[in-house]
Amino acid sequence: MKAAVVDRYGAPDVVRIGEVPRPAPRGDEVLVRVKAVAVTSADSRIRGARFPAGFGLFARLAFGVLRPRRTVLGSSFSGEVLAVGARVRDMAPGDEVCGMTGVRLGAHAEYVVVPARRLARKPSAVSHEDAAGLLFGGSTALYFLRDRASVGPGMSVCINGASGAIGTNAVQLAKYFGATVTGVTSTANTGLVADLGAARVIDYTRDDLAGIADRFDVVLDVVGNLSIASGRRLLSPRGVLLLAVAGLGDTVRARGNVVAGPAPERVEDFELLLRLAADGKITVVIDQIYDLCDIAEAHHRVDSGRKIGNIVVRP
Repeated sequence: MKAAVVDRYGAPDVVRIGEVPRPAPRGDEVLVRVKAVAVTSADSRIRGARFPAGFGLFARLAFGVLRPRRTVLGSSFSGEVLAVGARVRDMAPGDEVCGMTGVRLGAHAEYVVVPARRLARKPSAVSHEDAAGLLFGGSTALYFLRDRASVGPGMSVCINGASGAIGTNAVQLAKYFGATVTGVTSTANTGLVADLGAARVIDYTRDDLAGIADRFDVVLDVVGNLSIASGRRLLSPRGVLLLAVAGLGDTVRARGNVVAGPAPERVEDFELLLRLAADGKITVVIDQIYDLCDIAEAHHRVDSGRKIGNIVVRP
């Protein structure tokens, strides 16, 4: 099968299309023909060995010291079941499913093998492209806003980085939960963020977030340019600072009203997000869709820092 292979760390052009063996499902696994897969900031960081401050050594040990241990990246995907393992009872060839592969990666390919328990059924009202684009940013936003900050009616929420994969979902989810949302983004994306549900949009090229007088019940930083100190200055007396992208120092120091760390990948969260998308309560924002043969260009777009929402590839 064709796959996007990364056998050395480096710039986007290290990604090449190669032939690799098609995986076979074991007893509790499912073989999925990938219809769409996201290229995320996580894929970019692994490919370029650019990890949050302090995590470099740990990440190299996990992903490969001198070269990537997992040569096919990609986690958030959508596709069609081609075959199932002997112990899988609730899925069959032809079912449309989506999910995330976690640290196994491997979804930047024509086929991927995933444990059946990690898969959600894709509603017919949600396209493969939208499903693949939704899960990475949506599950991260859901975890921080709902599970770690209990966002609800009457709360004020500030999303720093409101036009990216996590941010576009966070704006919509915070509004869905009843909060008043302030989004922080660049000039070009202020209209989009307002359309997604932000009551106020701060253009960071004109206004310094650290200098505004507003105070918020929740501040979610998905960019990584807020420290614990600068983020806390934006909080109301009982406010919570959520650091979705944090270095090792801030992750270790996160306690009390500061939350940092990775978001889990849970099927029940995928199912909720898919229902919201199918019902039109969440719009999946897609920047561009590429063919697998152009995946290096997709990585370039992610690395540019100018993408809006999600980058999706069709194998």
